[in-house]
Amino acid sequence: MTRLKGKIFAFILAVSVCVVVHAQSNKLPAVQLPVFRQDTFNIIKYGAKADGVTLNTRSINNAIVACNKKGGGVVVIPAGLWLTGPVELKSNVNLHLQRNALLQFTKDFDQYPLVQGNWEGLAQMRNQSPLSASNATNIAVTGFGIVDGNGDAWRMVKKDKLNETQWKKLVASGGVLSDDKKTWYPSEKSLKGSKMNNPGVISADKTSEFYNDIKDFLRPNLLVFARCKKVLLEGVTFQNSPAWCLHPLMCENVTVRNVYAKNPWYAQNGDGIDVESCKNVLIENSTFDVGDDGICIKSGRDEAGRKRGMPTENLLARNCTVYHAHGGFVIGSEMSGGAKNLYVENCTFMGTDIGLRFKTTRGRGGVVENIFINNINMKDIVGGAILFDMYYAAQDPIVLVGEKREAPKVVVLPVTEATPQFKNFYVSNVVCNGAEKAVFIRGLPEMHIQNIELKNMVIQAKHGIEISEATGIIFKNVEIITQNTNPVVDVLNSNTVVFDKLKYPSSAELLFRIGGDRTNNISVTNTNTSAAKQRSQFEFGAKEDVLKIRPL
Repeated sequence: MTRLKGKIFAFILAVSVCVVVHAQSNKLPAVQLPVFRQDTFNIIKYGAKADGVTLNTRSINNAIVACNKKGGGVVVIPAGLWLTGPVELKSNVNLHLQRNALLQFTKDFDQYPLVQGNWEGLAQMRNQSPLSASNATNIAVTGFGIVDGNGDAWRMVKKDKLNETQWKKLVASGGVLSDDKKTWYPSEKSLKGSKMNNPGVISADKTSEFYNDIKDFLRPNLLVFARCKKVLLEGVTFQNSPAWCLHPLMCENVTVRNVYAKNPWYAQNGDGIDVESCKNVLIENSTFDVGDDGICIKSGRDEAGRKRGMPTENLLARNCTVYHAHGGFVIGSEMSGGAKNLYVENCTFMGTDIGLRFKTTRGRGGVVENIFINNINMKDIVGGAILFDMYYAAQDPIVLVGEKREAPKVVVLPVTEATPQFKNFYVSNVVCNGAEKAVFIRGLPEMHIQNIELKNMVIQAKHGIEISEATGIIFKNVEIITQNTNPVVDVLNSNTVVFDKLKYPSSAELLFRIGGDRTNNISVTNTNTSAAKQRSQFEFGAKEDVLKIRPL
């Protein structure tokens, strides 16, 4: 018993040291900002017309090329509605949208050539992104205007996500329906692509005719900057993206400041920002109200991501607000290159499906570690306030009406390079007013989620805490205000789990349900366990002596 106490104390001490580091996020490398010459290049001088009819693709790109060739500067998009096809930034160019400027990308798919790109962590053919840059240095999109990707023309829509009037209007607009009549597609090409498994993946056996036959399905991300250095996105509203909204890919020194990423709530793959395999990133004072994940961290998918071997690292997200999204701050599921040294501070999530969402699955590989999160406010979270899940199945986090899902079958597989890892997460000072579940932690039997501290929290939720296949989990000064108190805490096949100063509703039906013959070392301190009608229950081979309660 003395040895066990010593191990628990050492673990708590180690975590406390790491939390001190959390408060010092200024130890991250300073993110370098781009610097531009003051020369301005007004697109009107290159023939652009703000009549909403003229396609200004050539005029805008000519202005960017001219700016680049003269050493850089500012390409000005004046007030007005500017219709355009794809725009490609060059080094040393700041694309600046003046107030009341609307850069409207065309819904004419023929204006978007198929190019070799990257989608969900894999090299794929895609339609060229409305805004793109490759291997550029010193680039920016700034100002006060709106960039609209015309995503409604590209996206498929599920019937269950619209009301009857909206659905009838959408069907009447054209397009085609899936065989079960439950999903609308903008064209036959889009529907055809949807029936294939990763049809955009580049392989030697696929011809240009094959890709062209499913072209409409290969939706572009609104903004893709690949392998760029010193990137700034500031002040602009980015909205209505065909797929993801903002996608910095393998970039270094990225600043995203005071932007608004906006998509319809039903927008499939309508993420706010996906930071993939980037280094030195600052996201601050920005708002996300989108159809998929809000602020998301990625690093490539499966073997391709591991081969790339570029983690997303040294990132600070602060003072951001996320409204509708599948997750407020998210890591995964394509995190095969790993992620480390990520800091999230002073953020608010309002009505998101999940608050803090960390997801992966077998086959990904990759190590996610040293994640520090502090001062998070949440309200009206539809699903879980805090979720760690290593069984991600590429589904919406909230079950739709009539949809049936089964829990994954628990089998032990060998540990390989394809086995993902989540470890060393430190989350503190969280207040959540309303959620379906307070905390959900589910690791793999062959690879537990490890070393998680949740500290100083008050979470109001229908259901309490659920932990399975996890090691080294600490709850310190956590209050769970839950409607369903049978049980408040559910632990399955986990070990070295510490509850220090746990608060819960008085007269709870059952405080702890402990299950699994692999569960061990569950420690409870500074907690009034007598307020519950039943303190503990053991099942599925769990022994009563695995629960150690220190009297108050």
